[in-house]
Amino acid sequence: MRITIRGVAMGILFIAACSMAAPVALRLATDRYVYDSVADLPHADVAIVPGASVAHGEPSPILEQRASAAVELFDNKKVDAILVTGDNGALNHDEVTPVRKYLIDAGIPAGRIFLDHAGFDTYSSMYRARDIFQAHSAIIVTQDFHMPRALFLARMLGLDADGYEPAGSGGSGYDYLREIPASVKALFDLALHRVPKYLGPAIPLSGDGSTTWY
Repeated sequence: MRITIRGVAMGILFIAACSMAAPVALRLATDRYVYDSVADLPHADVAIVPGASVAHGEPSPILEQRASAAVELFDNKKVDAILVTGDNGALNHDEVTPVRKYLIDAGIPAGRIFLDHAGFDTYSSMYRARDIFQAHSAIIVTQDFHMPRALFLARMLGLDADGYEPAGSGGSGYDYLREIPASVKALFDLALHRVPKYLGPAIPLSGDGSTTWY
């Protein structure tokens, strides 16, 4: 079989087009589950705060927006608990403890704050929310660029999930560009039924969240 430069180019263009279509497809599939008003949201077991970067032990602006939205949901009795999930795979990289401190300072009861130190990616976070923390319903708080992927994964993994975007939230062009390969990876994770590296015993959301802090 003879492979031509034109054939290779066409193949690359086809793959690129399919990749770029992935985040669009996820957005179309989840748009109806995204709310910008707390009053319109149905009640859920938990607000899920996905991880993001921290700086000098403080949440980044993106992460602080997510934490603030979770506080709003809890104060309005839309959720019974808050699950902070992120990457804490090294002593010098902790995406969850700064959010826990933020939530405590905002008046959230300690027992209602659960930390998932092994939410290394969005797929793992949603999988563990279902299997480890035994959530049935959830409100995901994240920005527009990330919401379609997070919400699609949650619902495909069996969570009755809705999304709430923080007021004034957005993202850079780079944030949206990153969603192209991330969305493709999400689809592969689902298709392959990937099991996260770390699971462990169940930690029901009906228990004391402070036991998950350390």
